[in-house]
Amino acid sequence: MMIKVLMVCLGNICRSPLAAGILRDKFEKNGIDAQVDSAGTGNYHTGEGADPRSIDVATRNNIDIYSHAARQFRTTDFDDYDLIYAMDAANYQSILKLARNEADRKKVRMLMNEVLPNENMDIPDPYFGGKNGFDMVFDMIDKACDKITSRIIENQK
Repeated sequence: MMIKVLMVCLGNICRSPLAAGILRDKFEKNGIDAQVDSAGTGNYHTGEGADPRSIDVATRNNIDIYSHAARQFRTTDFDDYDLIYAMDAANYQSILKLARNEADRKKVRMLMNEVLPNENMDIPDPYFGGKNGFDMVFDMIDKACDKITSRIIENQK
């Protein structure tokens, strides 16, 4: 059964394209039938590619996010995806405000809760930081995506 996962940050050019690329790569390597995409709660960068610094850190880790095009999160994403991961508390709340019912709300999770359950830790936005911020964010997302991948593999047994 195909699983559909959406990664969400603010502008959909830094964290969420990285998260989608990392998770897609892990799913492909583990033979998990999945659709992984990303979106932003804001419309600031609609149609733009990923931030060059996100592309750089992804490329250095053998992940291709070159074809990414930013888009805004929409209510129909609740219908189209099984799991919706927010990169931080602000985006988590923005997504929940669009939820139409309890079923929609149950799909929304904080990504770092995969690594540190119930701590609601933000993955910081590296946009205004230096290059090292992107490396740190990559590592945080990578750990969370490992947990997601392991859980799905375990559930498929």
